[in-house]
Amino acid sequence: MLAVERRKQILEQVHKDKKVIVSELSRQFRVSEETIRRDLEKLAEDGHVIKSYGGAVINEIGSIDLPFNVRWKSNSIGKQKIADLISQEIQDGEHIFLDASTTAVFIAKNIKNKKKLTVITNSIENLLELSDISEWDIISTGGMLKGDSMSFLGVKAADSIEQYNADKVFFSCKGLDIQKGVTEGNDETGCIKQSMIKSAKKVYLTVDSSKFDTVGFYNICPLSGLDVVVTDKKPDERWMQAFEENGIQCIYPKEAGEAN
Repeated sequence: MLAVERRKQILEQVHKDKKVIVSELSRQFRVSEETIRRDLEKLAEDGHVIKSYGGAVINEIGSIDLPFNVRWKSNSIGKQKIADLISQEIQDGEHIFLDASTTAVFIAKNIKNKKKLTVITNSIENLLELSDISEWDIISTGGMLKGDSMSFLGVKAADSIEQYNADKVFFSCKGLDIQKGVTEGNDETGCIKQSMIKSAKKVYLTVDSSKFDTVGFYNICPLSGLDVVVTDKKPDERWMQAFEENGIQCIYPKEAGEAN
């Protein structure tokens, strides 16, 4: 196994378990403990983990972005629930923005029964997922390619987005906080989402429950900048009150017997 592939698997494991042990990884990958220590040093240099005695723990700092393949596996059940709800919000013939979040890929997979949609996206995964739908207009933003996030970023991508007027934008975030609002891990990604918000009539935040009460490095917009929040389970009353005060509709999977 190549070192880069081994480190990718270690990162997936530390993201899942929050920590890893050198001796256990050594047995798992059948390499020396010194090799594993070098892997962890590289992951620590990249900001993904913090080395500890005998192993490493996940770096929870909000400015660190995990690679797409790691984020894809995080709370996939919750993301599918969100995608199911979003499919009911998209009407035939609409023009929509989809960001480069992993949740957006779940949405893209889930809306293929719609007719004559126009989708503008900076996500390579979305472009590939939707490439076989001949009756849709699929528009790439272009821009600077960022491999880890499988997305196009930068000034050209933002300028391209702002040339369009979409009916709706569906985007995710790093964190959602009542005081700080919607936040992202870095300004490159955050600026693209701001451009999408600016160019859409209706703003949907698609955010799983793990992102609530979390603050990322870069401010995207306050709560008042949102029209709809779609999440995988009902938020607590504190959040429901905050949504009501800011005129935000909150959509979540209803339990049996719960009113719509």
